[in-house]
Amino acid sequence: MATYHGNVTSMAQSGPDAAGAPVIRTIGLSDLHRALQRGWEDFKAVPSHAIILCIIYPVLGLMLARAVHGYSVLPLLFPLAAGFALLGPFAALGLYEMSRRRERGEPASAWDALEVVRSPSFGAMLGLGVLLLALFVTWVATAQAIYIAAFGYAGATGASDFAERVLTTPQGWWLIVVGCGVGFLFALAALCISVVSFPLMLDRHAGAGDAMVTSLRAVARNPAPMAAWGLIVAVLLVAGSLPAFLGLAVVIPLLGHATWHLYRETIESELNPQPLPPRAHRERKPAADFPANLFPWRRKDSA
Repeated sequence: MATYHGNVTSMAQSGPDAAGAPVIRTIGLSDLHRALQRGWEDFKAVPSHAIILCIIYPVLGLMLARAVHGYSVLPLLFPLAAGFALLGPFAALGLYEMSRRRERGEPASAWDALEVVRSPSFGAMLGLGVLLLALFVTWVATAQAIYIAAFGYAGATGASDFAERVLTTPQGWWLIVVGCGVGFLFALAALCISVVSFPLMLDRHAGAGDAMVTSLRAVARNPAPMAAWGLIVAVLLVAGSLPAFLGLAVVIPLLGHATWHLYRETIESELNPQPLPPRAHRERKPAADFPANLFPWRRKDSA
């Protein structure tokens, strides 16, 4: 079972809210390397399960490339592919669960990963996932507006025409600079609110608001390491996308597992962790009572 260590920084906490706030460590580049190393170990331990969970990414990428090839929406191919990073923290929920189980010496399979839906904070995870989805949609709309500002509404006739427009014209250079700059701001926003949010909700059953505040505090305390982490994520995603998106079948699970271990490096473990609340017992209702069992109050009155 992995043992986590790091330079623990005692945070000055005051007031009733600070008493229960997660303690944030000051981390360095060595902690990022350790998180990636442990993420790779998790991936090697359950490679088939991780690939099954994430194979939709390269498949979706290939389908996306085929669908837009030669059509006016071709300029959106790169924004859509880059925007997957905005949804990655939510899509990797099952990977966090597998890393958490391996850390505790429990079985970790694709079926076990689905246990994340039983988390008391799964609703909060969905809420934050919807926020990331809204960020993704806004990014795609913004990218389209930037392209229209550069080239108007006339679509590219093909991939070669699109590449020539972007790489050989002043408008194309402006598009690259502005698009990358705006995309960086979207990626920064997603990183700040989600770098440790989903693992924290899974581990401590925190609410979405508390998780986002903790994530912002973690980025504020470790700006340079978090910036380096964002750069690592971007580089790996680009590298995984180059061979027809097939490399994402390895990059996505690696980053998902590593994000869990980055959370462990960044957030101090609880001294008295709260156990998972037991599931409420449901009374078995015989099929012969249908549809009367849909109205339990009438059964009580008749009794």
